[in-house]
Amino acid sequence: MAAGRGLEAVSMREVAAEAGVSLRVVQYYFGSKHRLLVEALRMLHEENDRRARARMSGLHEAGDLRAVLRAVLIEFLPLDGQRAMALRVFTAYFVRSLADPAMAEVFLHGEQAVESLVADLIRGIGAVRPGVDPAREADLLVSGVTGLGMDVLHGRRTMADVQATIDYHLDRVFS
Repeated sequence: MAAGRGLEAVSMREVAAEAGVSLRVVQYYFGSKHRLLVEALRMLHEENDRRARARMSGLHEAGDLRAVLRAVLIEFLPLDGQRAMALRVFTAYFVRSLADPAMAEVFLHGEQAVESLVADLIRGIGAVRPGVDPAREADLLVSGVTGLGMDVLHGRRTMADVQATIDYHLDRVFS
């Protein structure tokens, strides 16, 4: 619902109908539309994390850390319907979180796990060009790929263009 029409269009009644339960059940568990949206965001984070880990598990076992790093970055792109929907929904939530502390908390809680993972992979690969700070490169790569993914959704860039840009930046980081 949120991916197609935005967060404002989501109603508790529609969620109940989609879930095949009564409106009262949804109201009982969530209390308000706001609470429903916040919990849906938490669940979306967890589901995307689970799916990403499952897709990358085989790569990590192969021992090619650069391939793992590339896979982590590519995971942010709208490579399929599920990831395109997730990026649209996350973007809608992110915009709303700028004025909503409860939603902002979901984005801001704890550490920056993805950035930390990317920095650790950069360190683990080694052969980093002199003067490269893995933590700052991780920040740039994660935020850059997210923005490039939005460009793909808008049709401004192709997936091939974005993947070439990711490879360019990885080549720039490593000697």
